[in-house]
Amino acid sequence: MIRRIVKWFDERLGAASFARRSLNKVFPDHWSFMLGEIALYCFVILVITGVFLTFFYVPDQKEVVYHGHYLPLAGQQMSRAYESVLRLSFDVRAGLVFRQIHHWAALIMVGAVAAHMARIFFTGAFRKPREINWILGVTLLALTLAIGFAGYSLPDDLLSGTGIRIAYSIVLSIPLIGVWFAYLLFGGEYPAPDILNRLYVLHIMILPALIGAVLAAHLAVVWRQKHTHFPGGNPVRTESNIQGERLWPRYTFKSVGLFLVIGAVLALLGGLAQINPIWLYGPYSPTTVSGGSQPDWYVGFLEGTLRLFPNWEIRAFGHEIANPFFPAALFPILVFVVMYAWPFIERRITKDYEEHNMLNFPRDIPWRTAFGVAIITFMTILTVAGGNDVIASFFGVSVETMTLVLRILVIVLPVLAFAVTYYLARELKRSELHPVREAKISTIMRTREGGYETADEFEAGGFPPPEQKVEP
Repeated sequence: MIRRIVKWFDERLGAASFARRSLNKVFPDHWSFMLGEIALYCFVILVITGVFLTFFYVPDQKEVVYHGHYLPLAGQQMSRAYESVLRLSFDVRAGLVFRQIHHWAALIMVGAVAAHMARIFFTGAFRKPREINWILGVTLLALTLAIGFAGYSLPDDLLSGTGIRIAYSIVLSIPLIGVWFAYLLFGGEYPAPDILNRLYVLHIMILPALIGAVLAAHLAVVWRQKHTHFPGGNPVRTESNIQGERLWPRYTFKSVGLFLVIGAVLALLGGLAQINPIWLYGPYSPTTVSGGSQPDWYVGFLEGTLRLFPNWEIRAFGHEIANPFFPAALFPILVFVVMYAWPFIERRITKDYEEHNMLNFPRDIPWRTAFGVAIITFMTILTVAGGNDVIASFFGVSVETMTLVLRILVIVLPVLAFAVTYYLARELKRSELHPVREAKISTIMRTREGGYETADEFEAGGFPPPEQKVEP
């Protein structure tokens, strides 16, 4: 009976042939292709843990008196939101573990998205016909930064409240529309009473839905197009064939295993590695600013730009462009505009309008690799600069001295990184030596006449195993 039902559906929907084609889909087996899956699985874990947290969190700024189990704050006035997070951390069974797993998963997801984007950039996987997926990837990066900041701000502790205060100032600094835009986002003049409700809605509904939609579109485009792969292989890979493992069973089991490992690592971190101990920061007060505070790493570069940028402001024709606009609004906008436009910028530079399924090794395009390393160096120094006061205290120097040193380094080190990387990549490309590419093996053979001759062979790991195939 069941067989007849299945056959009836298959005759009308063609499900069996679709499943057969899908399960035979080929995926490259290089480890770097798994970076995107790390981000995907972190998002799944974020959704699972986030659902648990929503049962206990209350996005309310109404003042209450704390009577929970954390005695150092007993009798203190605080917002209902902060009190609910304390209750979640100390009174709800496994609440602190879930909170910390959620936070660690957010940090790793942003890092995985950034690493995945870097892999695509350095290997040229954004070239035609994959410009759309590059744009989706940049959008995903922006959305993960936004959802991370929204979630980071929800506990209403002194550290996250300082971040909201900075965000309000940045929005206010936007010329012409800053005041209206700030009132729209925050619901009034700072400290706005509706900001936690709005961030909560963004964090649990709007941004997750957008991220899910972008991920679905990204995977659909990947499924529709051929995968990229690295040069080499045996038989030799070309632009028109794809070598790798079938989706079922080998690649599926590998992917599921990766998901289980990520879940185990996050559970280990959530149980043993303390993160964001809000009970040590205390409840937020608009009249208090925590000293030595830094945000999560993924927005550290914005903090660094604010601290390193000179105190410049523009006043003309009765208008003023405040100082925070340049480093914290204009700069990230320019960064993302360049990222969105990069496939078209490189196409204009190289005059390369061909389709590419074959990846570059980073050494193959020295100027692109050098430029990417310089940008990573630049962003790293900005992130370090976000803690210039802590670094100055550690080395026993003034904050002004440390700021001056970092201002010099943020200009000098990227230029130096570009020069060194370009030289190394150019020399490696010229040498034609690569540990991944085919290794030439010289075999000494004896001839019929009794002499000896050398035969060159190329080893690339052998032919694909039975689970692998070549997809035209």
